[in-house]
Amino acid sequence: MTDNETRWELNPSIPEDIAENLKDYSPVFRQLLYNRNLTTAAKAEAFLTAAPVDHAGQKLLNTDKAVDRIGQALHSNEKIAIYGDYDADGVTATALMFQTLTALGADVITYIPDRFREGYGLNITALDRLKDEGISLVVTVDCGIRALDQAEHAAAIGLDLLITDHHTTGAELPRSVALINPKQPEDNYPEKVLAGVGVAYKLALALIEAFQPAELAAEDLLDLVAIGTVSDLVPLVGENRTLVREGLKHLRTPRRQGLRSLMGVAGIPPESVTAGHIGFGLGPRINAAGRIGSAEDALRLLTTRDLNEAGVYAQVLDNRNRERQRITREIQEQAQALSGAEDPEAFLLFAYHPDFNPGVVGLAASQLVEQYYRPAVVGYKNEEYTRASCRSIPEFHITHALDECADLLVQYGGHAAAAGFTVLNYNLDTLADRLSELAREQLHDQDLRPALKADAEVDFSQLDTALLREIDRLEPTGQSNHSPLFVSRKVYVRGARAVGRDQSHLKLLLSQGNSTFDAIAFRFGHLTNDIPGQIDVLYAFELNEFNGRQTLQINIKDLKFTW
Repeated sequence: MTDNETRWELNPSIPEDIAENLKDYSPVFRQLLYNRNLTTAAKAEAFLTAAPVDHAGQKLLNTDKAVDRIGQALHSNEKIAIYGDYDADGVTATALMFQTLTALGADVITYIPDRFREGYGLNITALDRLKDEGISLVVTVDCGIRALDQAEHAAAIGLDLLITDHHTTGAELPRSVALINPKQPEDNYPEKVLAGVGVAYKLALALIEAFQPAELAAEDLLDLVAIGTVSDLVPLVGENRTLVREGLKHLRTPRRQGLRSLMGVAGIPPESVTAGHIGFGLGPRINAAGRIGSAEDALRLLTTRDLNEAGVYAQVLDNRNRERQRITREIQEQAQALSGAEDPEAFLLFAYHPDFNPGVVGLAASQLVEQYYRPAVVGYKNEEYTRASCRSIPEFHITHALDECADLLVQYGGHAAAAGFTVLNYNLDTLADRLSELAREQLHDQDLRPALKADAEVDFSQLDTALLREIDRLEPTGQSNHSPLFVSRKVYVRGARAVGRDQSHLKLLLSQGNSTFDAIAFRFGHLTNDIPGQIDVLYAFELNEFNGRQTLQINIKDLKFTW
C-alpha cells in the first residue's frame, strides 16, 4: 500500500509494571513480548524456548477407538485407504498417515480427490470406487467433518469410516467408527487449533505408542507436521508452536529426499530453514501441485526414497508454482472488475466465471481481501454448479455466514477466515445476495480501510544485532505470532533506485540521526521518481544475506510521504 488510506495501527505501550517484569530484555523486545501477552519472565521464557506442551497424557477424543479399529484392520489384514485433501496440510497429513500405517505393516493406499473433477472432501463416487477395490476401512485426514451424506453412504455400502479433521463442525456430526476433531463439542483436549496434519500426528503418536514399529519414531514425522501446520495458517502458539519448532530442527537436517530436493529448487539452504521459508517457499510449491495439476505429484515427492524421482517431482512442483503465480494474477484482475471492488458500498466481493481456474480462485480471493479489506468469494462456474473459495477479515466469520446459507449449498466448510463451497447455479444469485446482506449487516459500521499493525514505533538507533538476536527467539513466526513490524517517522531518503527484473522493486538508503540502513520495498518500484526527501516507514528489521555477506536491512511493508 502507498496511500494514506492504509491504516497503521500501533500496539499500546507496555505498562511500567510489566516492563519491570521483563527487565532482562531490551526495551524494544519487552514491547514485542507484551504484544504477545507474555507479561512475566516465566511466560516469556516458556514461549521463547517453545517448551514442550504437557497435557498430562491427554488424548483427542475417540483416539483409543481409532487405534482399536486400525489394530483390528492390521490383525485381519484389511485394506485401508487414507483419504486426504489436495492442499499442503492435506498432502502432508496423507503422507504422514501413509508412512505411519506402512511402518505398522498395513495394506494401505492413498486417495486424494481431484480438485477439478471431484472438489474438496469425501465424495460418493470415490467411496464406491474404494469399496470396489476391496477397501474396508477409510481413514480421512484434513476432511470429513461435514460429510454427512457421504458418511451415511459409506455405512450403507459396508465401508467403515474413521474421520480425522480440524475444520469447524456443523450442528450434526457425520457417522463414523471414530471421529477425531478437537473442535467437536465433547472433546476436552485443550488445543483447539491444530492443523489437519497436527490431528493426524496425534493419532500417529497413539498408534506408534500402541504398536511400537521398529522403523518409525514419532519425531520422524515432525518435518511433515511443520510444513502442513505453517502452510495452513493456523496459530503458531501453544502446541502448534512446539510442533513447528521441533519440526524445523528436522528440516534443517532433512532425511526426506523429496524435501531436500524441493529446498534445492526453491533456493532454500536446509541448515537455516525457517517458518517463513515454509510459508513462502515450500508450502506454495506443494500447494501448486493440486492447484494446477495433481496433488499426487506432491504426495509422491514426500514419500519417495528415490533420489532421481525426488528431483523430477521437485522440478514439476516448481514449474507449477510459476504457472500458478501467472494464473492468479490474471484471475485477480478479472475478479476485481467482476466483483465491483471499487464500489465503497460493496461489503463483500463476489466474482465467478467459467474461465477461472478452480485451483487458484482462493489465492485470487486472498489478494482481493488484502487489497480492499473486504470478504471475498471467487468461484469457477460450469453449466451446472459453481465451486468457490472464500477469504475473509477478522470482523466477518465466513463459515458462520455460510451456515446462514446452508439451505442453498450442496457442500461447504472451512474456518473463520477461509472456506469453500459448491452451489447449484440456480441458487447462485440468491446466495450472493444473502452473503452480501450478511456482510452489510455486520460490517456497515466498521472501519474497512486496509490496516497494517506494527509492534512499536522505534528510532533507527535502537536497531542493532542484539535486537535481531532477540527477535530470532520469536521463531517460528506466523499466525498469532507474526514477524515483528516497526514504524519509524521522518526518515531521510539518501538514495532511491528501481531494482528487479522488471524494475518493480524499490531499493533505498535511509538514515535517521547517526544510523543508516539499506532498505528494500518490494512492489514499490513505481515510486522511484516520486520519493520525497523524508518519509515514514513501516517495516521488518532483518538480516540480509547476499554473496556470502550479511548486512542489517529494513524490509519496507508500507511507506507514507511526510509532506
